[in-house]
Order: sequence, then C-alpha cells, then structure tokens
Amino acid sequence: MSAEAGHGASVRIEACGKTFVDGTRALEPATLDIARGETLVLLGPSGCGKTTMLRIIAGLEAPDPGGRVLFDSKDMTAVPIERRNVGMVFQSYALFPNMTVADNIGYGLKIRGMPDKERAARVAELVALTNISGLENRRIDQLSGGQRQRVALARAVAIRPGILLLDEPLTALDAALRDRLRGELNRLLRALGITTIYVTHDQSEAMELGDRVVVMQKGTIAQIGTPREIYFTPRSRFVAEFIGAANIVEAAIEDGHLVLPGGRQPVHCDGDMSAAVAMIRPETIRVAAAKDASLSGTIDSVSFIGDRQRLVVSGASNRLLTVDAPNTVQARPGERIGLSISPDAVRLLPPEY
Repeated sequence: MSAEAGHGASVRIEACGKTFVDGTRALEPATLDIARGETLVLLGPSGCGKTTMLRIIAGLEAPDPGGRVLFDSKDMTAVPIERRNVGMVFQSYALFPNMTVADNIGYGLKIRGMPDKERAARVAELVALTNISGLENRRIDQLSGGQRQRVALARAVAIRPGILLLDEPLTALDAALRDRLRGELNRLLRALGITTIYVTHDQSEAMELGDRVVVMQKGTIAQIGTPREIYFTPRSRFVAEFIGAANIVEAAIEDGHLVLPGGRQPVHCDGDMSAAVAMIRPETIRVAAAKDASLSGTIDSVSFIGDRQRLVVSGASNRLLTVDAPNTVQARPGERIGLSISPDAVRLLPPEY
C-alpha cells in the first residue's frame, strides 16, 4: 500500500448549473456529494454535461450564479485552479514533449520549489508505482500510448493532490490496451486513496472503476448508485438501455404476470398495475426444459460472443427476448426453446418511461 492511501478531500457541488454565453444550457443545477477517497465516475453520452461538471469542479468553468463548489466544506467556487490542489489527466495527456519522463513527472514539484533530492525521490516512488521503471530518461515521443498514460497519471498525483480529475484518459488507446490499463488504473486508484472523479462514456470503465456511478442525460443526473445498483435496478429506461444489454418489454399485467408473446412471466408488482415497461438482462434468462419454462419461442439467430452465445428468441410474430446462454447449450436458428426467468430478475420501470 502506498503512503498516499487515505489522502483525499471531500467534494460537494451545490446547485451547480452551467449556461454558456450563447444561451446553451450544458448543465442543469445539480447537487452532489463525494466522500474522501471515493472514486466517482461521471458516465453518459456526448453532450450530457459530464465534462462540464468536471471542469466546474476543477475551476476551469464557473457555475451559474448560486452554484457552489466545496472541498472539505471550504467554499472553492472563486478559487482559481492553480490553488485548488487538484491533479488532472486529460484524454490528450498534455505531456511536455521537450522533457524526459522524469522531468514531466516532477514538473509540478519543481514549480512548487521542492528541493532536487526530495523531488527525485518522489519521482522514483511514482515511477515504481506506475510500472514505468527504466523509462525515466526517455522523451515522450519514444513512449507507447500506455506508457504515456502512466506518465500523465504519475505527474497528476506527484503533487499529492486532494482530488484527482480524469477526463476520458483511456479513450485514445486501442481496445486491448484500454482493457489492460483499466485494470491497472483500478489498482492504482485503490492504492493511492485519492478522491477521484472520472469522466467516461464507456460503461465498462464506469462499472470497473467506480465506487459509485453518476449516469448523466441531457445535462441532468439520471441516477446515482453503485455499479451493481445502476446495472440491476435502473430507475429509467434510459439508464437501463445505456448500461449494458437490456430487454425492454412493454406488456400488460394480469394476476401478477407479464403477458408476453411467448407466455406469462411472474413479476413482483403492485396489485393494481395493469401494464408495465419491464427490463430483463439477457444473462438472467435461463434456457429451460419445456416443463420448467415460463416462456417459449423460436430461435431467430445465434451469435458467438466469446464466453457465451447470444440468442434472439421470438414468440408468435414478435421479437421476444435476447438471451445470453452458456456455449454448452445446443442452440440453432429455427429451433423451439424454453426459457425461465426469476421474478427477481424482472425490473419494472417507472410508468413515465
């Protein structure tokens, strides 16, 4: 465990909205509390307001009148970015090409007047922590994308910031490298213990890195929760469909059952409900023998997706469900299939959706 563990500031954004000079409303007034040492992920599509919120926290944008930003209960709204003690990593990394790796990492320490010996020790500590030993004297243009990402992170945390802000730092990398570095970044954030706010449009990054995830939609907060809460208990159709694969089913309810083209599915619901929009995750549906099946249908297609296969199953003339089944299940297009779904796996969404 690094000596940094447990280092971090609490953050509160209070009624922070953002309207640009051309009248564009980028962010509706939002209030959000982030605990010391927490990794909070701001997740959403392009234009949802997540980067605007990050920039307000950093001090790169001012909130609309009435909004406040507090670090450890201290009002920082009017404090410039250089006095907020935040570290930042951008998608472009913004490294200095004319400096070595070591000089890049130690740059913030140098301008703060840290003595050479102490600065060298801090750089060495971070080089080891980020697994870039041996690269200290290389120029930035001699590094791979993954190595540059590590240097940018080391530079951001060198000054021991109270808050680390990351704006889509893995987006520019290829898929395989992105997956590997996501795991490394998760390890580093846990070891450092710095309060971290991470912006991404990638749901996999959000699920793996976040203690909590804030799903944003059109400048508003759609839902806040742990990755498990967001995935299994979405509060809206937007969240359900944005986070992972989801079957969204609109159906009548009769005697505690969803009436579907392939049968009747038991659900937990209020007694007076007559219709609902339901979400069912593909991996929660089980292929079952006819005697154990609550639904049945015809396999339209089978797609191999690595550790499982994805079946599209239709009932009557309508598409019924997408099902993720083990590769051991024998499934061919045109065959009849039985399906079983636990009532606990059916999430009824609010009626306004």
